[in-house]
Amino acid sequence: MSPTIARLVVLILLFVAVFLLAELAISAVRRRSSETRAINKRLRMIEGGMGRELVSSKLRKSQPFEFASGNGFIGKALANIQQSVIASGVAMPAHQIMLAMALGSALVTVIVIIGAAIAGYAINFGSVQLALVVGLAIGLGIPLVILSRIASKRRQKMQEQFPVALDIFIRGLRSGHPVSSALDLLTKEMEDPLGSEFGLVLDEVAYGADVRDALQSMADRWGLEDIQMFVVSLSVQNETGGNLAEILTNLSSVIRERTSMYMKVRALSSEGRMTALVLTALPLLTISGLFLLNPSFYLDVAQDPIFVPGFLGLVVLYFIGFFTIRRMIDLKV
Repeated sequence: MSPTIARLVVLILLFVAVFLLAELAISAVRRRSSETRAINKRLRMIEGGMGRELVSSKLRKSQPFEFASGNGFIGKALANIQQSVIASGVAMPAHQIMLAMALGSALVTVIVIIGAAIAGYAINFGSVQLALVVGLAIGLGIPLVILSRIASKRRQKMQEQFPVALDIFIRGLRSGHPVSSALDLLTKEMEDPLGSEFGLVLDEVAYGADVRDALQSMADRWGLEDIQMFVVSLSVQNETGGNLAEILTNLSSVIRERTSMYMKVRALSSEGRMTALVLTALPLLTISGLFLLNPSFYLDVAQDPIFVPGFLGLVVLYFIGFFTIRRMIDLKV
């Protein structure tokens, strides 16, 4: 065999060996990924050796729901932020996240003021106003936009999972399981976020809470009407009696029809919602990015006396536009 042919054979064998090894590695990764997706976070933590009390504590980092009954604009804003923190699945208490955003905004504001003073700009009301707006945009506005986006995706996944979970729950009841055992099926069969949420419900029941109260707490955390209707159905059946499986079957049909209508509305309003997202986030990203790249672009004009009322007017117009857009895309189905 000539050296050329031998070299060619060796190269072909090397290629086949590398190809087979790559296929084996990809198959192992996909298999491991599918096994990981088959269980939820709560079950993975329990499988890792954690006790139920510790698991429940880690999953309930954003509790208690302190601002749920807040009155006024500030109270409602705090309640919305905390509900977004819970829905986003961030493993930090909501008050710590809000404190971190407040400290971050203050830190950015102080850094901007010190930097402007070092660069030789006069520290007047306009520059302080500019520093405050930049600090709030970087430390508060951008994190809230990201947090809201993550929470919205998890809520959407929760809505997609709930009809399937309801069918599993109904099958469990018809096969003779009590309500608590049927809920336990959901913790083993459903992925996150629904699987871990029902796991928290079972943990609360194990520690002495009533099933309806635990489910009501879950409904309050997520603010989804489908879960609220499920809790109301359980409460009504518990007080008046009747076939719970039949009641929940009818509820499942209603939820699926609402989901179908909701998806149609989302499809029709997708352009408006994306426009709202861009118009909400773009001013924050623009002022933050442009200031970081070229601070003098704003600091030069901040020395002008007309900057203070003009910039304040822009901020007011931004918030007017923000709330107007939110009202326009807040579609109820």
